[in-house]
Amino acid sequence: MTQDVRILLVGLGNLGRRFCDILVEKGPQLETDYGLRLLIVGAADSRGTAYDADGLDPGQISRIKQAGGAIADYPRVGNSRETAADLVASRGADILCEASPVNVNQGAEPGLTHIRTALQRGINVVTPNKGPLVLAYQELHELAQRHGVQLRFDGTVAGGLPALYLGQRDLRGATVERIEAVPNLVTGYIMELLGDGLSWDEALERARHEGSLEADPSFDLDGWDAAAKLVILVNAVMGIPAKLEDVDRAGITGVTSEQVKRARSGGRVYKLLATAERRSGGRADLRVAPTLMPPDHFLSHLGRKQMGVIYHTDIYGTIMAAIDEPTPVPSAATMLRDVLDIYLT
Repeated sequence: MTQDVRILLVGLGNLGRRFCDILVEKGPQLETDYGLRLLIVGAADSRGTAYDADGLDPGQISRIKQAGGAIADYPRVGNSRETAADLVASRGADILCEASPVNVNQGAEPGLTHIRTALQRGINVVTPNKGPLVLAYQELHELAQRHGVQLRFDGTVAGGLPALYLGQRDLRGATVERIEAVPNLVTGYIMELLGDGLSWDEALERARHEGSLEADPSFDLDGWDAAAKLVILVNAVMGIPAKLEDVDRAGITGVTSEQVKRARSGGRVYKLLATAERRSGGRADLRVAPTLMPPDHFLSHLGRKQMGVIYHTDIYGTIMAAIDEPTPVPSAATMLRDVLDIYLT
């Protein structure tokens, strides 16, 4: 028998739209292999919503967004007067996929409210939105436990790399003593461009033109994104209640193209390295900074569209993993991975 999984999808940007494309491609296989039919019954962007209890067409949602339209343009059921918050607060569903903008420096809204509301209503939550997890990690987990639902957030760290699943599930029984990670893609890409001889302005323009860099690049360039991901890793994998203010943070804007080129000529590279070192008393030292990497270090071999993580453990040795992510598809696919984890474990 096939089980219907009713989904509310909030956020139809790079990840939300591609999640719709993934469901179009993978839907028949999911039914055949797992007996699950994933139905987007509700969707929302910043200009409205659409809801149909029998399921919206994910391909239609993607076409509307690729054409520059709003979900309120969806035939017959689009609604420009309803907000995403209204949708989550009032519509029936099994899972909320929350992919709205991150906004860590703005209270993680509106994503934090969406997630809180869904959990309080007894709706499972899947999210690649790191903001709510950074600012309210313990609260959201307690809400999920209190209301008997699941909270999954594998896509909040290092794109499509299953860094959190690896750390939380596959390293069970171990103590993770140290984490090293390059969890931000765009900073590595920009430093590679600087090493190619581009100026800062040229590198930023190239990254922005390709869609790798937001209109306001400070969240990436100043190290906030890497710091946020490190906080989530430390909470989830080390079990230490870290906060963003605990991170000793420096971005890459102080790195010059000459430094990058000189390092490359000597067989070395700069990476925006995030590290966490376990200390006594249930705490950890957290740091994000551009780091000149030795040539034999695993993370020094990451390419310009790659991210990676290293876990140093007491009983499982040193675990290293990396991902090549030239497009946002793997990041969007983390929502599918999280949904399947809820229903297949």
